[in-house]
Amino acid sequence: MTRHRHAEGEANTSPARSDWTTRELDPPTRKLLRRDADAFLHQSLSSPCLSTIVKAEGIWIEDSSGRRYMDFHGNSVHHIGYGHPRLVAAVKRQIDALPFAPRRFANEVATALAERLSALAPWPAKVLFTTGGSDANEVALKIARAATGRFKTLSFWDSFHGAGFGASSVGGESTFRSHIAGPLLPGTEHVAPFNCAHCAYGHPGPDVCDLACATMVDYTLGREGDTAALIAEPMRATPVIPPPGYWQAVAASCRKHDTLLILDEIPTGLGKTGRFFAHDHDGVMPDIITLGKALGGGMLPIAAVVARAELDVAGDFAIGHYTHEKNPVTAQAALTTLDIIDSEGLAERAALLGQTAIDRLRERLGTCSAVGEVCGRGLLFGIEIVAERDARTPDPDLAERICYACLAEGMSFKVSAGNVLTLSPPLTISESELARALDIVEAAILGQPGS
Repeated sequence: MTRHRHAEGEANTSPARSDWTTRELDPPTRKLLRRDADAFLHQSLSSPCLSTIVKAEGIWIEDSSGRRYMDFHGNSVHHIGYGHPRLVAAVKRQIDALPFAPRRFANEVATALAERLSALAPWPAKVLFTTGGSDANEVALKIARAATGRFKTLSFWDSFHGAGFGASSVGGESTFRSHIAGPLLPGTEHVAPFNCAHCAYGHPGPDVCDLACATMVDYTLGREGDTAALIAEPMRATPVIPPPGYWQAVAASCRKHDTLLILDEIPTGLGKTGRFFAHDHDGVMPDIITLGKALGGGMLPIAAVVARAELDVAGDFAIGHYTHEKNPVTAQAALTTLDIIDSEGLAERAALLGQTAIDRLRERLGTCSAVGEVCGRGLLFGIEIVAERDARTPDPDLAERICYACLAEGMSFKVSAGNVLTLSPPLTISESELARALDIVEAAILGQPGS
């Protein structure tokens, strides 16, 4: 059962959710929720909806009754906040100038974006655009197959790389690997992810484990012998950060076994963790990087595959071929988003504000019996909610109660892995807004019985 995964979506009958959904709603809100439930196919994580939304601005979303929420989820798209004035103006200008371009015609703005992303890579690079992150990861897998002549992949249990058949095959979440997917891609091997607090190999921490999780990657690549690519999140969006030396060891194994390293930076890139790429924290150099979500500025869907130039070997095949592959409007949104992140120093700001928030939470919740750990990087951090602190026993019911208590106070966030309050605000958040949000979370945690 995959309950508690997302605060604003999953259908379940928990008391916390029942209290929220039976609260008094104005007639227009009730009507729209009924229409939504009747119009959309239902699926886990997004059906039925909890409330409505009529406005999104900065860090705030607003429902049809005028209730406002600080959005610390945003599906990881709102790095620059909602409706950034520079982005709105740039998109409007682009719509007037050139609203669409068929793939067979080059246009200035899409080419400029490809050049911009290539320049941000750690090696000479070439780029391909898609309309979503799942597609970007599947294009990356196709490139790996073409470049290596192999079809096998290695990835991690509990990872997420998208909802397409290929992306869900290499992903490790059961919700997306359900029986309805049928047989997934062949050759998709998985190993346990890094997680020092809950080590799959039974070790108490990185000081004594000798990176057993990285050793298993090397062992598996060696046993398989013909793996095209390892695809992974550089920092798990749970959020869990890798132990020191992990990625260097894994990259060395990939080189030894002639396996390409694909790093999925779709939720973690573009400055979210305090560096432009999350893998910059670990001094590792991948072969392919995928980007998405916030690349469109929280306004338009666009994702990108950034690959080493020498991997441009699939020119005789259609490896992407998306209708909006070179859409000048989405490209302009991405170019402007990159400009905003750079000119406003948002990666550096995320590093400073994030560390301040993490330090504060560790200090104020350090003796709380319901908190196992506060972890993260930059403005992607989480609070592990536990039933027993020493054993770090997850308490998903308590995490859900805390989540709905925060919603009642005007703050929305995601609950990851069942029991981790994952806080991911826009990088434009003010210090006072961040302080207010932390006040709400701390009060909700400390106000629970037994905390």
